[in-house]
Amino acid sequence: MSKKLEKNGLWESSRMMLPQHREALLRRHSDASSGELNQPKREDIELMRDYVLLSVMCTMVTKKIHEMKGSSETLKSLYTKAAQILANDISTDLSKRRQEMLKKEIRIVDEEKHDSTMILHYAYHGYEDSFHITKEYMKMEISRRLARYTDRLTTKLSNLVEIESRY
Repeated sequence: MSKKLEKNGLWESSRMMLPQHREALLRRHSDASSGELNQPKREDIELMRDYVLLSVMCTMVTKKIHEMKGSSETLKSLYTKAAQILANDISTDLSKRRQEMLKKEIRIVDEEKHDSTMILHYAYHGYEDSFHITKEYMKMEISRRLARYTDRLTTKLSNLVEIESRY
């Protein structure tokens, strides 16, 4: 009648499974086998990376604005206004990335900061994983991006000066 299983000590008769449990188990197995479909694409990882870099840049520029306001620099008014424009541009781009992440159901769950890396844990359609960003890469990429934002600002200013000089 009831035969004891060999290793785990359960009884053979206790192996009954409800249809709902069977369906859930089969669904779980099919989800696990199709796990590659739930993994984020390269552009989704880049979106998360951009979001993190832009948030760090926004924090850096905002911190510099506060430092500049307290300084005795002769051109502090010019510097703080230019930095504020940069911060607004960065913040606009950051907001766009945030909206895109919400639309794609991507969440940064947690971040760990170590000596030379930042580990970002994320959730994407039920798939959870993490990726690393080294501090060297962050410094290089932030420097490159800030240069791009600065170039855009100086282009806007030179176009404005050019328009003003016509009148």
